[in-house]
Amino acid sequence: MSTNHSAQGAATEADGGGAPDARQLRTILVAVSVALMAVVASVSSLNVAQTHMAVEFDASQSTVLWIINIYTLALAALLLPLGAVGDRLGRKPMLLAGLGVFGAASVAGGLAPTAEVMIAARVGSGVGAAMIMPITLAVITSTFPDEQRGKAIGVWTGVAGGGGIIGMFLSALLVDVADWRGLFVLPVVLVVAALALTLKAVPDSRERSDHGFDTVGALVSTVAVVGLIFVLQEGPERGWTAPVTLTGLTVGVIAAVAFVAWELRRRDAALLDVRLFRERGLAGGSVTLLVVFGVQAGIAVVLYPFFQAVLGWSGLLSTVALMPMAVMMMMTSGLAPKLAARIGSHSTMATGIALAGTGLALMALFVSVDGGYPTVLPGMLAMGVGMGLSMTPSTEAITGSLPRAKQGVASALNDVTREFGTALGVAMLGALLAAGYRSAIDDRLHGIPEGAADTAREGIANAVEVADGTGSHAQDLVHAAQQSFVDGWQQAMWAGVAVMGALFLYVAFRGPKDAVRADVAEEKAAEPVGA
Repeated sequence: MSTNHSAQGAATEADGGGAPDARQLRTILVAVSVALMAVVASVSSLNVAQTHMAVEFDASQSTVLWIINIYTLALAALLLPLGAVGDRLGRKPMLLAGLGVFGAASVAGGLAPTAEVMIAARVGSGVGAAMIMPITLAVITSTFPDEQRGKAIGVWTGVAGGGGIIGMFLSALLVDVADWRGLFVLPVVLVVAALALTLKAVPDSRERSDHGFDTVGALVSTVAVVGLIFVLQEGPERGWTAPVTLTGLTVGVIAAVAFVAWELRRRDAALLDVRLFRERGLAGGSVTLLVVFGVQAGIAVVLYPFFQAVLGWSGLLSTVALMPMAVMMMMTSGLAPKLAARIGSHSTMATGIALAGTGLALMALFVSVDGGYPTVLPGMLAMGVGMGLSMTPSTEAITGSLPRAKQGVASALNDVTREFGTALGVAMLGALLAAGYRSAIDDRLHGIPEGAADTAREGIANAVEVADGTGSHAQDLVHAAQQSFVDGWQQAMWAGVAVMGALFLYVAFRGPKDAVRADVAEEKAAEPVGA
């Protein structure tokens, strides 16, 4: 019996080498995990070097933020087009090319003499990352047999979820023990290792299509993602009603609507068949990942200044304090497939969402200035377990909604959803924290000199910095800022609880069912009767 994909105008070709054995599958998983770690770790690595870059490049805070954010912007914008290109040109060549571009750009960043060169290098890194990231998951979903695919996806989601925190820890360690430019050593080392493993073990597979590449869809999707991610990154800094923010929002929304209209018109030749979002698997998995990664990223925005400004910890110690959540997330991502085999992926996802929401509630209820780290640790652990349990079945729901020939696109959609969620969570929870802080501190600034009070309203770091100049008011100002931060924290946490509660209800009633992969169902439908 031959496999028939003519309904979608595509089929998958694999290089001739037979099915990978268990040893090769392990090596493939290590290869794509190392490559993914390089990409994910680079998202947050430069956060710990903001002051160093500002001094060395004589750069403004706005320029430093562009150096950090331009990587994510380029990555998110190009994921979908480059994932589709990888499906057509071959996933192994695309992965190798992406590693080469990413590695070269990382070297250029480490040697950059000016801020402008650094920004260009970060754009190059983002392009390379967009070539790598969707292919790492597509290699798993197109290579691993059904009975092992869930476990492999669990490892992938664990690295994708916890890799950012581990990257921050390693980056903070490098900055403490060496020069900040040492931050670029880690991704280069990971790239070299991933290149060697990919050349050795990763097989090639590609889509054979009867249709031309959807160039218009690729371009319009890129404009849409750039506009919307730009708004989420720049809105908190420039203001949500600033002309440039509103322009970005307008361009992003118009491009997104145009993309949907164009893809509906293309139908079988579309870059992404948007009609698939009517299915519970793709819609439910995407919504869950969007919210879960948004909450995770927002929590990091809240936790990091709590450790530094409220508890007075160093950057390195603050990243160490985040590690228990990352470890629990990575462990339970790997265990999620086993639990899903027993109770179903739908129930596993719902359980994870409930636990993550419980973790947020615990942090909102018990956080305090005097209680310190023990007041947030139980909530962090529950969050880590919950996110790990919900991410793996969500990813499987997305990749399982598209056939094997479209796994680059499926993986890219998974990654774009994560990036949107991250940007949205940082913007929203960060804004809620800032608003809650300003509202709370206004009632605690009586007797504080006017200039110092105005500075303190800008944020807790500003309050701590200006406190020494207020004489006898210093201790009162610091305490007021710390308590106001906790008040803002609780406001942000309860908002997160409400969002997770809404997500739980959505998944409970409209979440993805335990379904057969799209290509498997298609192949069965194409079988002749009695075959």
